[in-house]
Amino acid sequence: MGTLSPELAKWVVDAAYILVAFLFISGLKKMSSPVSARGGIVWAGIGMIIATLVTFLAPASEHTLPTYLATNFGLVIIAIILGGTLAWWSGRRVAMTDMPQMIALYNGMGGGAAAAIAAVELYAGKSHSLVFTTLAVIGALIGAISFSGSGIAFGKLQGLIKKSFRFRGQQVFNLLLLASVVVIGIALVSGFNATPTAVTLFFVVALILGITMTVPIGGADMPVVISLYNALTGLAVAFEGLVLQNPAMIIAGTVVGSAGTLLTQLMAKAMNRSLANVLFAGFGESSGAASGPVTGTQKPIEASDAGVMMAFGQKVIIVPGYGLAVAQAQHKVWELAQLLQSRGVTVKFAIHPVAGRMPGHMNVLLAEAGVPYDLIADLEEINAEFETADVALIIGANDVVNPVARTDKSSPIYGMPILNADKANNVIVIKRGQGQGFSGIENGLFYLDNTRMLYGDAQGAVNQLIQAVKSVG
Repeated sequence: MGTLSPELAKWVVDAAYILVAFLFISGLKKMSSPVSARGGIVWAGIGMIIATLVTFLAPASEHTLPTYLATNFGLVIIAIILGGTLAWWSGRRVAMTDMPQMIALYNGMGGGAAAAIAAVELYAGKSHSLVFTTLAVIGALIGAISFSGSGIAFGKLQGLIKKSFRFRGQQVFNLLLLASVVVIGIALVSGFNATPTAVTLFFVVALILGITMTVPIGGADMPVVISLYNALTGLAVAFEGLVLQNPAMIIAGTVVGSAGTLLTQLMAKAMNRSLANVLFAGFGESSGAASGPVTGTQKPIEASDAGVMMAFGQKVIIVPGYGLAVAQAQHKVWELAQLLQSRGVTVKFAIHPVAGRMPGHMNVLLAEAGVPYDLIADLEEINAEFETADVALIIGANDVVNPVARTDKSSPIYGMPILNADKANNVIVIKRGQGQGFSGIENGLFYLDNTRMLYGDAQGAVNQLIQAVKSVG
């Protein structure tokens, strides 16, 4: 720390890390609300900048930076510049529809970074205490699984992996892989076989385990998987922070790990399924899920008739889904909502916790279009209002409005909390065709007497609705 005495330098470093902890935790708290989320990101970013600077400036005796990095500041700075530039460029260019796979990719990068730190420590044969070596191995295992598993999640969301791969005895195979990597890890910790070959084998098996755990999971479960790997990445970073005695890594990893764990539990609860069911049951593949008993026929409606129905209504509740994101129709939907509001119609947006392909996906899309936060309500807030709604407009949503979840005990989604769109006086569903949704479950909502289907691309259909409302005198 320049000309500061070692005692004063240590005090400054410790004080800075306390400030970093405050900024991280406060930033996360602000991110819990759309109104303050942007400020929360800024606060957490400032905390990370401070933590990085302090890590560079801290005395080497404080062990806040490994020796192999402390002697290569130039390479570290180049890596930060390259990584920061690529992240800024990709973040500016990524479409909102591709945000889930970007989140999956960044989760993987975090886990991979934690695993890489552990790899350097293990390959170097550093003399750590038994506790720290154990933490390094656990962090390496979690980080490697998060890295390869997030890569598979990215491939599924990006459409590079178009089907789930399952084979007989797959769970047993995964358990054998887990047992193998645990045995190798114990050998590394005990020093019985801590050779570079053993370290390499440990990481290879861990990476394969991340792949084999994720490939059977269908796309409909990706929101839970993404939040799970987010939690694992945080835990891996926290463990490696303990090994390096770096408070910034410990704080950031613990905050991310705990938040990701809570989010994973909330997402699983919103689907009325346990985490074990998500990871091992194999539900979520578009061609393999069972369909509940559905009777009746889908009844089409013209955009002109649907527009008149909404224009003369008193309350319209809009339920967005992934189809809206794919069509990038959020701006048109907000234009429709504003047009209805100008006619005195009350308009609200209903969001299910697992709508879209990642937690908060629909909220982000609507915020990007300029929808005021007070018009966006979650399931608990809005469900009671569907009974007083003249029209429930469903745009690209499927399972989250499927009444089969209430009635058919044989359905994979039975017991899942849903938006009560079927209780509105009229339901208009914008859908490309008559096929099943992403999870492969037939939606009983589409066949109800009060439901009409407006077939077509979400953006084109909403544009037709806008013209229809405008034509109403």
